[in-house]
Amino acid sequence: MRDIIKIESVSQVHDFYQINRPKHPLITVLPITDYMTNYDYGDHTYVANLYQISLKKGIAGSMVYGRSSYDFEDATMTFLKPNQAIKMENQERYSGSSGWTLIFHPDLVRKSELGKVIELYSFFSYEANEALHLSEDEIDCLTEIVQKIEQEYNQKIDRHSQNLMVTNIQLLLDYCTRYYDRQFYTRTNLNKDFVTKFESHLTEYFNSTKPLNNGVPSVSHFGEELSMSAHYLSDLLKKETGQSAQEHIYYHLIEKAKTELLGTENSIGEVAYRLGFEYPNHFSKLFKSKTGMSPAQYRNQN
Repeated sequence: MRDIIKIESVSQVHDFYQINRPKHPLITVLPITDYMTNYDYGDHTYVANLYQISLKKGIAGSMVYGRSSYDFEDATMTFLKPNQAIKMENQERYSGSSGWTLIFHPDLVRKSELGKVIELYSFFSYEANEALHLSEDEIDCLTEIVQKIEQEYNQKIDRHSQNLMVTNIQLLLDYCTRYYDRQFYTRTNLNKDFVTKFESHLTEYFNSTKPLNNGVPSVSHFGEELSMSAHYLSDLLKKETGQSAQEHIYYHLIEKAKTELLGTENSIGEVAYRLGFEYPNHFSKLFKSKTGMSPAQYRNQN
């Protein structure tokens, strides 16, 4: 069983790599060096109470977080949220690694507008194999923003410092959102295959006894079926179809409910149970929110 190493602060990260104390207690930018990439991380799992945004170039090996392992050999970005477990595997000694890692404590953004919306940047919840691949121009753009953050905490701290650093972090995340959109767009043919597979899994689920046995399916269920994270699947579907994964699930559920209500004499409670609802009133509430009428009203008017 792997030992779990917990890291609670930016200072602990600096101590871990045996580098000078950080210039700011809540944020740091570390260059990715051969020392860092060739470090013997051992058979450990690392859990840090920190956000980490990394741009890696020319590194051999793989990192595991979530359920996936990602071989990082090209220029890619990965995003880690606080208390996300990671471990390093299949490391190779390498010379010529480069890039940077922006690390910040949640307290840095907690009182800001970014603190209220940072969970909406869904790529912090993507799997390891859903990393962002970048062009040289994109690398330059993001690196320039990170350099501004670094310059800000390296100079004398004043009342504007934290706001400017947080503003630049949000700018960085907004650019990453744009680049992920580009990545979804350039992979549209592959993504359409996933959309087709998702729809097939969804139809099969509601045409079987699975709802009765397993309940209303979650986005995570279909993510596992397609070997991707729930957030990545939902974002992919949103880009390709205009609807999130949850919206697709509800659409199929309501269409199946309409068929049951009009095509059978089952009671509304029985229809609810067959669709996976433990409590019929939950089904009725969802049905009315999606159709504007209760199941009974829908049945009676038809």
